[in-house]
Amino acid sequence: MTLASNYEQESRAESNNSCSGKSLPWLFSPSVDLCTFLGSAIIALGLLAIGAPLGLLDRETPEWTWIVAILMIDVAHVYSTGFRVYFDREELVNRPWLYGLTPILAFAMGIAVYSESSSLFWRLLAYLAVFHFIRQQYGWVALYRSRAGESGRWGKWIDTTTIYLATVYPLIYWHTHLPRKFFWFLEGDFAKLPDFVSTVAAPMYWAAMAAYTCKAIYQGVALKQFNPGKDIVVLTTAVCWYVGIILFDSDYAFTVTNVIIHGIPYMVLVYWYSVKARPRERSGNLRFLVRFLGVIWILAYLEELLWDTGIWHERTWLFGGSLDLTSVQLFLVPLLAVPQITHYVLDGFIWRRRTNTRFSKLVQ
Repeated sequence: MTLASNYEQESRAESNNSCSGKSLPWLFSPSVDLCTFLGSAIIALGLLAIGAPLGLLDRETPEWTWIVAILMIDVAHVYSTGFRVYFDREELVNRPWLYGLTPILAFAMGIAVYSESSSLFWRLLAYLAVFHFIRQQYGWVALYRSRAGESGRWGKWIDTTTIYLATVYPLIYWHTHLPRKFFWFLEGDFAKLPDFVSTVAAPMYWAAMAAYTCKAIYQGVALKQFNPGKDIVVLTTAVCWYVGIILFDSDYAFTVTNVIIHGIPYMVLVYWYSVKARPRERSGNLRFLVRFLGVIWILAYLEELLWDTGIWHERTWLFGGSLDLTSVQLFLVPLLAVPQITHYVLDGFIWRRRTNTRFSKLVQ
């Protein structure tokens, strides 16, 4: 039996259990999904289209972009994890050791690494962040597959390969074309790879994109089996990562395309889960939305205040004067990185459907 016939049998079996003749498998709702995934990508690409004629592609990211993209989205989404874990007493009771030891170990290991080499500290943190960004995009695809009841082996293989290559190939290109005019955290935090690695990866990338496109067309036209949310995630990930990393060598382009499609969907997920977990207290409650955004924005500002006044000294216009904290830098830098590391680590646990029956029921 050929691979094609295997896939066709699996797809037809899935069509009997998924969205054919039923509502489409949205995660939140049609409007929320479209605004979250397609809307965030349109905002990112729209900012890119606005920035190009203004000459922003050839300069460092302007301060207004830093405030919106980095402070209010990138840093803030890290603190939204608090509403999923540390502000939820029931969740804390379920896994106290995981939630208690993670920040403590992050701080201890951060001090150990930073004391040996600050460059090694930032490199490890950058690659941990990269892994987190990649896995989040895969996570969305996995959730949409689960929502639609897609369990076919070949379909899963194509979906998984495509979403991983949509993120990994641009990163490979980045590593083989160093130095670039942008970086993840600090200049030099990525290691140089030989040029041939990108050359080898390129045809694999385009083959995966072609395979996914053909599969999506076949499922839609022949089987009337639609999963538009998953298609949007794959498409917007591929476009934004390719444009922001490969097409443009620009700090502004990388910032708006990378951060917005990552941070906004995550904050929507945490807010949605928080409302679903406490429907009587929070459903339709504007005050909870204001509190949610207010808390994560205040915490994000306070963190960046400490980073800037104690370490970077770059934005006195926003954070005030600088402090000489050189003597405690060994402890301050790892301490300020704890929320970020904790977010990266816990994200690998808190959204697992097998160990979270409440979340599993919400996305079935």
